[in-house]
Amino acid sequence: MAIDAVLFDFSGTLFRFDDAAFHGARLTDAGGRLLDSHEIAEIMRRMTAPVGQFVEFDADGQYAWENRDLDPALHRRAYLEVLEQSGVPAAQAIRLYELMRDAGEWTPYPDTGEVLRALHGRGLRVGVVSNIAFDIRPAFADRGWLRYIDEYALSYEVGAMKPDTRIFEAALDGLGVAPDRALMVGDSLEADGGAKALGCAFALVDPLPTDDRATGLWDAICAHDLLIP
Repeated sequence: MAIDAVLFDFSGTLFRFDDAAFHGARLTDAGGRLLDSHEIAEIMRRMTAPVGQFVEFDADGQYAWENRDLDPALHRRAYLEVLEQSGVPAAQAIRLYELMRDAGEWTPYPDTGEVLRALHGRGLRVGVVSNIAFDIRPAFADRGWLRYIDEYALSYEVGAMKPDTRIFEAALDGLGVAPDRALMVGDSLEADGGAKALGCAFALVDPLPTDDRATGLWDAICAHDLLIP
């Protein structure tokens, strides 16, 4: 199958909100004890996992959680409650949430820039498809990568969340590419794999810490013969 465009997920695929931001926030429990690395890792998992629910909500909170990536206010409410139910004091929860929604705090995977540049150089169209409730374009702009991205389909702007095919259709329409000429790359078979329902090819990457995944994107793209290993 000839590929004319590559769609990428954002969190866990191109970028990651790494442990360093959590450690830098010096999180404590309600008694003032600094949280250890295992506790911080669990909080990070609850904040960044592409699917799954890790705390119980009341009815309003459940609505906010299920629609968090469609509305910034619901996103804030849902994740502040996740943090507070995870034992993070309210003031720290607000500070950590603001860090998470700051695109400048996200770390790119080591091969992100190289892969985007190489695909652009080959004339392939590139899109970013993300379940998210804040603007991630600054993460690319800060590194001079905006010119490599031809289309952004962000759930809070599109009004649909992966695996809903409408968000992939929005990206493909913006790129002017048919589904059977596109590859979707993401870290969640459940969410990102929704592109397969339209006929897109799909490549799964592991959302490891950035230091532990040096060539995941490059390997995924090369496996589909789009770049030379």
